[in-house]
Amino acid sequence: MAKKINKVVLAYSGGLDTSIIIPWLKENYDNPEIIAVAGNVGQADELEGLEEKAIKTGASKFYALDLVDDYVENYVIPTMQAGAIYEEYLLGTSTARPCIAKGLCEIAIKEGADAIVHGCTGKGNDQVRFELAIKHFAPDMPVIAPWRIWDIKSREEEIEYAEKHNVPLKINKETNYSKDKNIWHLSHEGLDLEDTGNEPQYEKKGFLEMGVSPIDAPDKPEYITLDFEKGVPVALDGKKMKPTDILLALNEKGGKNGIGIIDIVENRLVGMKCRGVYETPGGTILYKAHEYLQSATLDKYTLHEKQKLSITFAEVVYNGMWFSPLREALSAFVEKTEEHVTGKVKLKLYKGNIIKAGLWSSWSLYSEKIATFGESDYNQKDSAGFITLFGLPVKVQAMVEKDNQ
Repeated sequence: MAKKINKVVLAYSGGLDTSIIIPWLKENYDNPEIIAVAGNVGQADELEGLEEKAIKTGASKFYALDLVDDYVENYVIPTMQAGAIYEEYLLGTSTARPCIAKGLCEIAIKEGADAIVHGCTGKGNDQVRFELAIKHFAPDMPVIAPWRIWDIKSREEEIEYAEKHNVPLKINKETNYSKDKNIWHLSHEGLDLEDTGNEPQYEKKGFLEMGVSPIDAPDKPEYITLDFEKGVPVALDGKKMKPTDILLALNEKGGKNGIGIIDIVENRLVGMKCRGVYETPGGTILYKAHEYLQSATLDKYTLHEKQKLSITFAEVVYNGMWFSPLREALSAFVEKTEEHVTGKVKLKLYKGNIIKAGLWSSWSLYSEKIATFGESDYNQKDSAGFITLFGLPVKVQAMVEKDNQ
């Protein structure tokens, strides 16, 4: 006989899914105690009024976990350093879920919960990301995923359920995009975006939240400088700041210049393709700046191997395997490659574009004295012997083919 569920910990965002889960749990699990846990990963105003809303709809207790610095320093920055990009997507939701799930497990264990509840749909990636993290930190903890159980079939039916149970919502059937927001990004899915023939309404007021369309961006470019130490951003425009504050400032600068907006059809882990619009203004700048500096400080073979492994790193993170030996091994490689990624880059932001405008590093492997088209210490006669040896396999192959004609 299954153990009675007396107390649950709910991953609570206050969005549509988790808002109606509280009354649904009360109805379907014999009125259990519900502890709502919100993980603050920089979603800002979305956290306002959450405790009051959770308690009013039936939760007995509310936790707001301040995870912003942990998220940026231990999930975002390592992923950025790896150059990990999943089919153009900078992994904003993928990196946040394991961070939140870790905090969720800590509360569940502390409170002696009988189960952890999440509002992820059975069609998405987040259910995997949450549950793999739960298996890592609380391997024996049961998981309740209402979307895989209840009779509700759509977001429209969720709204009807909320209205019937007097659950307050900030959305309606016309503004019902599925969104995920944190300090790194904002995603938009659903409604008109489900038809790939529809152009996103970038210029429509209220659609973009972290910035503006490149069309609406200023006609004058904005220059910025970023300093890195061992691949970690440490200063913006000469001012020392922690990574979280740099990211917040870059979100503002990137957003107003129309940086980091993408519209992609991506391959979900669960087998289907989906379409989403992502806003990642500050993150896009950080990726570009880091890549720029790294191009000068890494040797060719390490750089090329890192570029290949960045795809694997992205897939591992996208697939919810943050707490895995493979991700840890990849991060160890990345950390080694960051030892000399120290220096300063200058970028020009203009109407959605990030233009390289200068690079300085004492660890740069670029030598003007060697690379110059003018007089240098490079002996061009050395290249003859190099070509002879490098081209020897080509020559031998051609000789053998000729002898066998």
